[in-house]
Amino acid sequence: MSDIEIRNVYKIFGPEADRHIAAVKAGLTKAELNDRHNHVLGLHDINLTIPQGKITVVMGLSGSGKSTLIRHINGLIRPTSGEVLYDGRDVVTMSPPELRAFRREKTAMVFQKFALLPHRTVLQNTVYGLDIRGLPRAEAERRARHWIERVGLSGYEDYYPRQLSGGMQQRVGLARALSNDAEILLMDEAFSALDPLIRVDMQSILLELQKELEKTIIFITHDLDEALRLGDKIAVLRDGAIQQVGSGQEIVLRPATPYIADFVREVNRGRILQARTIAQPTEGGGALPAMVVPAHMPLDQVARRMTRQGAAFAQVQDRAGTHLGVIDLPAILEAMVNPADAEPA
Repeated sequence: MSDIEIRNVYKIFGPEADRHIAAVKAGLTKAELNDRHNHVLGLHDINLTIPQGKITVVMGLSGSGKSTLIRHINGLIRPTSGEVLYDGRDVVTMSPPELRAFRREKTAMVFQKFALLPHRTVLQNTVYGLDIRGLPRAEAERRARHWIERVGLSGYEDYYPRQLSGGMQQRVGLARALSNDAEILLMDEAFSALDPLIRVDMQSILLELQKELEKTIIFITHDLDEALRLGDKIAVLRDGAIQQVGSGQEIVLRPATPYIADFVREVNRGRILQARTIAQPTEGGGALPAMVVPAHMPLDQVARRMTRQGAAFAQVQDRAGTHLGVIDLPAILEAMVNPADAEPA
């Protein structure tokens, strides 16, 4: 496994894309390209490192280019210019047989509309990718049953998609992707068609599985709350160009553009900012507070816990038990209301 490197990727949609790429690189805007040449600029100079074993969320509104970008990673769309590098190879230059092998062996995709075959049962849908790869049927079914159980669908192996709820159908899609044991999981608006409560449940399932699997996941969404909950790294697109890349903490605390500032203005910062964000170093070697909170705990949970225990101060520790500093309730409230003064650790 390795990082995915997207370098200087441009995508122009239209019959003479190559003819106009130089002008776009020289500054021709998306609107000008459309007005003068009737071509559409899908992606503009995308440079993004997708770290292995982490969840990278690409978010933006409709038409921002996020779904176009994810389809460059497995070669469903070829860029007009640029590179998509994985494990030392450029996906853009792969031959058709190499690209088919890359898609089958290295990537799996989960779609917004489930993309289940209606005439196949849950088990038959889950083994579909393994059948294409030519895996022996007994091994394919063993893998499929394992992941059907892991996503909470044990007992539904012989059901058809029409007999399942939307959330259950998406669990089948997730089981199918995981059965393939691919290193890269592409999730294009995977939970957007689900009801809010089911959507949160699917997010929890994904996060729980990711703790164990450490897949390289690229997750596409238009929902900021979903991006902040899932993303180890978040890239925000607008009109085919990246506006900001960073952790959820960084994007909420330090929006890079007015557009990002508008995006995050209504975010419940208490659910996003973590204790480590506002931990202050202790001075003078005095006694540390008896109460300890995890560094990754959101501030709203810290505030509730401190209030219940009647604690004025708490010390912050990371997962290894290392002391990071001390926080108090006034600092928590200030960060939740006016986070511009807080800096992520």
